[in-house]
Amino acid sequence: MADIIIDMEKCILCGKCIINCPFSAIEKFDDYIVLGENCKACGQCREVCPVEAIGMEENKKETLDKNEWRDILVYIEYHHNRVHPISYQLIGKAYELGVSIGYDVYGIVVGKNTELSKEQLKNYPLKKVFLYETEEYFKSDLYEEILSSCIGSIKPSVVLIGGTLEGRSLAPRAAIEFKTGLTADCTELILGENTDLVQIRPAFGGNIMAQIVTPDTRPQLATVRYNVMKPIEPSLDHEVEFILDDEIGHKASSKLTILDTIPTPKIKGIQEQETLVVAGKGVKRKEDLAMLEELANLLGGELASTRGLVEKGWMTSDRQIGLSGQSVRPKLLITCGVSGSVQFMAGIGGAENIIAINSDIDARIFSIAHYPILGDLYEIIPELIGMIEEKGKAI
Repeated sequence: MADIIIDMEKCILCGKCIINCPFSAIEKFDDYIVLGENCKACGQCREVCPVEAIGMEENKKETLDKNEWRDILVYIEYHHNRVHPISYQLIGKAYELGVSIGYDVYGIVVGKNTELSKEQLKNYPLKKVFLYETEEYFKSDLYEEILSSCIGSIKPSVVLIGGTLEGRSLAPRAAIEFKTGLTADCTELILGENTDLVQIRPAFGGNIMAQIVTPDTRPQLATVRYNVMKPIEPSLDHEVEFILDDEIGHKASSKLTILDTIPTPKIKGIQEQETLVVAGKGVKRKEDLAMLEELANLLGGELASTRGLVEKGWMTSDRQIGLSGQSVRPKLLITCGVSGSVQFMAGIGGAENIIAINSDIDARIFSIAHYPILGDLYEIIPELIGMIEEKGKAI
């Protein structure tokens, strides 16, 4: 990367650099030319300068000693004395990555009554868990100060954070603090032998799966969506060292003020369902959704949808599966007329059994379905409903 340098003794203030800047990053103030924060150092201004008053100076890259940064730190989300389920999914992935390269896994818990988290975390594969006690509700600047202090202390090579509202607010602040990269909403993570974390997520509208690395900075930060990774089961023979630090939590300060908190009732959504029937663009009319909902009800599940039907206004956004909707891990998933876009399939990676019904033999959904069924959903679904009802009567 390079910096743009302007020699004002040569500059004749002709304004050509201002007119030709593709990022509108150059302005004139009195007798000076000033570069704004939008400057990308593309060099276009240098090309059009008639008096060669603009130059470029290469930045000297600091050498990173990767050996100073090792192990994996998991940010364990903690609310109302309970560990958020996404944290167990992150611990599971961190342990899998750590085993592959000989890294230990650490955890950090920030909040009130953090000691109560010990019972919930004691049998998980964590070497140490740092507990930071604070009386505050979640405030992104306060929590970032505590997280950054922990990162600076143990120097982890990788930091994993849940792709929740809290995590999405916290992770960018930590990345800025350490001047490092951050990949959001990862669907897969691979840790190479050189300790570089390959962070995989859909890009360009879900048309490709991008593999992102940050080889020149540490720590490597990534957020992971809820229900994308498989949670790990506790092991009774594992012992975790818990380290309580209530000093930093009470010394850290925030510029934010919470005026009031309003609790909202917890509604069981599609993420908590064990059985889901998914309607895709193969459904011809809105009225036909009743047929799929009947199947879902018979199976004790819920009806979900792809993005296309939400955009049509046939289904509500809280029923949408995919990267722009919800990620799910049901025991049984039945897709009906779903082609299988990259974005949709990224949201169902945790499903234990996938039955895909589609009339297109080339439908992408068939590539991951455990039970692909080639045929017309308008013929198959009624027959399936009839079979389930007959079995119910026989019982």
